[in-house]
Amino acid sequence: MKKNNPHAEGPDGLLYTARLPLSSATLNYLATLIRGHLKKIGSPWRALPPGKIAGIVLAVLRCDQRPGDLAGGNGVHRTTVTRWVREVVGLLAARAPRLDRGLKITRTGDGIVLLEGSLIRTRRRTGTANRKNYSGKHKCHGLLVIALTDDKGRLLWVSAVRPGRTAEITACQHDKLTAHLRAADSERSPTWASSAWTTAARTPTRQ
Repeated sequence: MKKNNPHAEGPDGLLYTARLPLSSATLNYLATLIRGHLKKIGSPWRALPPGKIAGIVLAVLRCDQRPGDLAGGNGVHRTTVTRWVREVVGLLAARAPRLDRGLKITRTGDGIVLLEGSLIRTRRRTGTANRKNYSGKHKCHGLLVIALTDDKGRLLWVSAVRPGRTAEITACQHDKLTAHLRAADSERSPTWASSAWTTAARTPTRQ
C-alpha cells in the first residue's frame, strides 16, 4: 500500500491580510523619513515605494512578523526586508533625543522628571545566549530600557537596551544618570523617581 501524504506547505504559499494597530500618521511619518533618507544618499530607487517599505518595517517591529513571510508576500528577498528594518531603526535612533537635550526641556517647566525602567519582552533564544536576557524580577525573557519623562508623562529620553537580567539601578549607574541630573540642576532641583527607588533633590534612598 502506497502512502500519499501531501505536504502542508505549498511551493507558492498563501497570502493573507493583517491589520496593524497603528495610526496612519505613524506610517506617513516613517515613509517621509525613508523618502528623505533616500534623497539624502542619492538613491531614489527601491524595490518598493517608501510607504510600502514603512508598512513592512512596522509589521516587523510592532507585530514581530517574520521578515521571510513579509518578503514572500511582497515579492522581495528576506535579506532585503532585514536590511530595510536595520536601516529604519538607524534612522529612528538618530532622531532620538539625547539626554542633555531632554534635561534642557525640564528647565522651562516645573523641574520635575520621572525615571522608570521597563522590560520589553522578547522571544527566548536557544542555548546559553538566552540566560542574559532572562529577568528574574519579571520571570520572562526581555530587554531592559530606562526612560526619562516629565511630570506629565511626555518622553524626554530613553536609554539603549540592555539584557533583561540587568537591574534598573545598575543601568542608571552605568549611564551616570545621577551625574547628568546634578549637572543639569540650575535654580530648581529636579526630582526623579522609579518603582524600585526614589531620589529627592540629591540624596538617593531605597524603598
